Amino acid sequence: MLYLDYSAQHNHFQKIPAAAVFMKGERMMKKTPSLKLNFIMNIILTASAFLFPVVTSPYVSRILLPEGTGRIAFATSIISYFALVARLGVPTYGIRACAQVQDDLEELTRTAQEIFIINLIMTICVYLVFFASLFFIGQFRQDQRLLLVISSTIFLNLFGMDWLYKALEQYRDITIRSLFFNLAGIILTFLFVHTKEDFVIYGGITVLASVGSNLLNFFFAKNYISFAPCRPYHFTRHLKPIFVLFALSVATTIYTNLDVVMLRVMTDSQEVGYYDAVVKMKNLMVTLATSLGAVLLPRISYYVKMNQQSEYMGLLKKSFRFVSLTAAPLCIYFFIMARESISFIFGNHYLNAVNAARLILPTVLLIGLTNVIGIQMLVPLGQEKLVVYSTCAGAAVDVVLNALLIPRFQCTGAAAGTLAAEITVLLVQLWFIRPWLSRFKGTFQARKIITALLPAFILLLVLHRFLHDGNFLTLCVTSFAFFAVYGGCLLLFNYRLNS
Repeated sequence: MLYLDYSAQHNHFQKIPAAAVFMKGERMMKKTPSLKLNFIMNIILTASAFLFPVVTSPYVSRILLPEGTGRIAFATSIISYFALVARLGVPTYGIRACAQVQDDLEELTRTAQEIFIINLIMTICVYLVFFASLFFIGQFRQDQRLLLVISSTIFLNLFGMDWLYKALEQYRDITIRSLFFNLAGIILTFLFVHTKEDFVIYGGITVLASVGSNLLNFFFAKNYISFAPCRPYHFTRHLKPIFVLFALSVATTIYTNLDVVMLRVMTDSQEVGYYDAVVKMKNLMVTLATSLGAVLLPRISYYVKMNQQSEYMGLLKKSFRFVSLTAAPLCIYFFIMARESISFIFGNHYLNAVNAARLILPTVLLIGLTNVIGIQMLVPLGQEKLVVYSTCAGAAVDVVLNALLIPRFQCTGAAAGTLAAEITVLLVQLWFIRPWLSRFKGTFQARKIITALLPAFILLLVLHRFLHDGNFLTLCVTSFAFFAVYGGCLLLFNYRLNS
């Protein structure tokens, strides 16, 4: 039985007025940052993160072909496991921990330094294991250069400290830097990737584009905290929640990256390339659907600490509405236009991935909902272990179904396993929060969304009958018509996020 008690969250913190002054080590807390501005910045940050793969994928997929992109996807998946251990549960825990002490510069500095030092120690340990693996695991030796290049992600993740910026809701800085490095990555791709043998070069460019800005983030963190040692340190207070969130990350990674590893072991690089294309499309849509939640997490954590229950519930309801508002039309549009989208973005060599793409699309909505329940609802309330339980259940389902389905259905089997895993996670989380479900009655305004989707869906089917070439014009016309009708109907029905 889930028991959520707000008052239990406030025994360890002292409330400090938000009028504290800081500048260059003493940051000025003038007023609460605008959620609308942060949301816009996060949308740009999200878009910049996908700008590189979206722009380069049509070119690179045709140059490297499924085998080349499959090798990069496999190496990236392997490194993601090492990076996962190095980061522990810091990305999520750091946001919550720093957001709760943002009004006290000394405590904020101490907390950030403690988390960074824990992260540093784990990174060193992980690199020792990684270098040993390169020599003792035969399959790693085959792609040793590629793995070494992509492993720089582990080092750069350490210095990113994006959890600090997000906790303080400073999205503008990290957005501008990320956008710059993604644009640089695009230019470098067209300059240096010309043959299928350039997959190692492209692997290095992907690292630069995705985490190259982290060194700048670390340098400019001095504007928000002090780099001078802030003793005494209290590392042990962070260990339990960090390791609980680490367990959550492990379980999540199992059914997000193990698919690729199992595909590579049971099939070949070509099938991995097909599945990688599907996952890239899905991840883009998931990031859009959960973009508001990423902005709300530090604010939600702060409201929980300050026991502001009405504000907390208001943000949760807004987040639920945003997920349903965005994820549902994205799933429907790309289900109908899956073949055309894959043909345009990745090329006709990837058309074998169409069925897998259609099968995995419902996970966009499922992940969006579990993100709100797990990361925005349970984690700020200190109920991380419940999120771990649900994720472990999903991971177990994914592993079993992958083992059964991949040998026969290949990438489509992996997609089916992922869908079943996400359904499992949602059902388990709904069971945990069942005492709260009555509070969200009417939150989704599902009738308005379904009614708005119906005419848009019919129009899309009509257009698809006549326009089914995988070209840019087809996608522009169909997407504009579908989303214009959908948005127009929502306006007509007076749909509101805040209502």
